[in-house]
Amino acid sequence: MVEFILISSYDKLSSHSRFLLDLRSQEGTYHSLILFRLSPEQSQEDTETGGLSTQQNENQNDRQIYAMEASCPHLGADLSHAEIEECETGLVAVCPWHRYDFDLRTGKSETGLKACTYVVEVRTDDGGVADVWVEAPAGGSNWRVLELRPVSEAFADPPPPNISSLSFETIHNDDVLSAPEDVVPVEGAPSTLMQWAVLILNTANPMLKVERTKHAVHMFRTGQLTSIGNRYSNAPQPPDVPPREEAYSRNTVDPGRVAKRKNRAVMLHALANIEQWAWDIMARFGPAHPDLPPAFFSDFAKMALDESKHFSLLTARLAALSPSTPYGSLPVHAALWESASVTFVSLRARLAIIHLVHEARGLDVNPATIERFRRAGDMESVRALEVIHHDEVTHVTTGHRWFTWLCARQGVDPVQTFREEVRRCWRGDVKGPFNVEAREKAGMTQDFYQDLRGEMGTQQRSGEEESN
Repeated sequence: MVEFILISSYDKLSSHSRFLLDLRSQEGTYHSLILFRLSPEQSQEDTETGGLSTQQNENQNDRQIYAMEASCPHLGADLSHAEIEECETGLVAVCPWHRYDFDLRTGKSETGLKACTYVVEVRTDDGGVADVWVEAPAGGSNWRVLELRPVSEAFADPPPPNISSLSFETIHNDDVLSAPEDVVPVEGAPSTLMQWAVLILNTANPMLKVERTKHAVHMFRTGQLTSIGNRYSNAPQPPDVPPREEAYSRNTVDPGRVAKRKNRAVMLHALANIEQWAWDIMARFGPAHPDLPPAFFSDFAKMALDESKHFSLLTARLAALSPSTPYGSLPVHAALWESASVTFVSLRARLAIIHLVHEARGLDVNPATIERFRRAGDMESVRALEVIHHDEVTHVTTGHRWFTWLCARQGVDPVQTFREEVRRCWRGDVKGPFNVEAREKAGMTQDFYQDLRGEMGTQQRSGEEESN
C-alpha cells in the first residue's frame, strides 16, 4: 500500500508556484523534493498530451501540483529553478546545469535518465478543507515534514505582503546602495561557487557581502556558474579570519565587556553581528572532501542566503528603532569565531560545534528573546525574529543531516561521535534549558546533548598544574 504524507492545506500553496519540501524518516533518512504548482492552463495542456489520467485526477487541483526530487539525477544540480517546458509527451522540468529534461509526471528523460517523481493528491477533509498529500519516498517510514518554504520570490503568485513569507529579494536597505565596490568584480569575476565563497568571506563591507551572497546563490541555482569548483586543484583558500571594516573592528571587544542587560537596539545589533558559517564550511571543507554531493552545497548556499536575509531584517529593524545607532556603532564580540578556528581541520567537528551546539543553542534562547520584544509591543521585530527562528531550526536540521551523513560514511555512531567532538572541541557545559521540541524537529534528540560537558583545554591545564 502506498504511504502518503500530509504536506499542508492547498491554500498555503497558493502564494507561490514552487516550494522546497524537506522530509526525514523515522530511520533518520533525509529527502528533499520540489513542489511545482502550475497554472490550470499548463496542467490542461499536460492532460491533453497524456500527462495524467482522469482516474488519477478527479480533482482539478491534483493536476496543478507535481512533486519531483530536488536534485538532478545527472550530476546533482538543484532543480528548484528548472525551466518548465512543453513537449510532445507533456510538461518537463529542464535542469539549469546541462539542460537535461525530466517529465513532471513520470520523471523520464530523453537522455535515458529518470528523476524520482511522487504522486500528489488533494483531499478534502470533513471540515471542507482541501489538503495536499504527497506519496512518501521509498526506503523509510513515518516520514515527517521538516520544512515547506517557497523557492524564492521569483515564483511568487503574487508577491505576499506578510513578513513570514518574506524572501531576501524583497528586503531593501538603503545602505546597500552605498556599497564601496561592484557586486561582480570588474576584473577576475568568480566563475565557481568556491571562488564566490572566498570572495564573500574576504568582503569586509557587510552590505556588499549581502549583495554578493544574493548574486552568487542566484547564479548557482540558475546554472550560471560553470562549476562548484571544490574538486579543482587550484581552489582558492578561505581566510583564517574574515576581514571587517575599520569601524566594525574598532567596536569589537572581549565578550566579557559586552553589557549583559541590553535594550532592544543593543539586542538587535548583537543579533545582526553577521557570521559566515555557511560560506566558510563550503570553501574550507569542499576541496578537502571531493566526495561531498552537490546537495551539500545547495543546502549551505540556502543557509548563506538565510544568514544574509537575517542580517537585513535585523538592521532594518535597528534603523527603524534606533536611527542614532546604526549597525557597526555599538560594541560586538567575535567569540564565535574561536569555535570556527578550533574546527578548521575537521568537517565533522565543524558540523558538531557550529551547527549542533552554537546554532542549537539559538533555538533554546530565541523564544525568550521574541517574548521580550512582544512584551515591549514591538510586533515588527517579533515577526522578523519569528522568521529567523524558523530558519534557524532548518539550519540545525542541515547540520544534523550532514553530520549523520558523514558519520555513516565513516562507519561511526552519530550520537557517540557528536559527544566525543563536543568533549574535544568545546569548553564547559552544553547549557540548558533546552528547547526540546525545536531540537527534536531538527533531529537533535536528547541523547545527543543531555549531561554533556566539553573538556577542551582541561587536559593542558591539568598537565600545567602537575608540573607546578
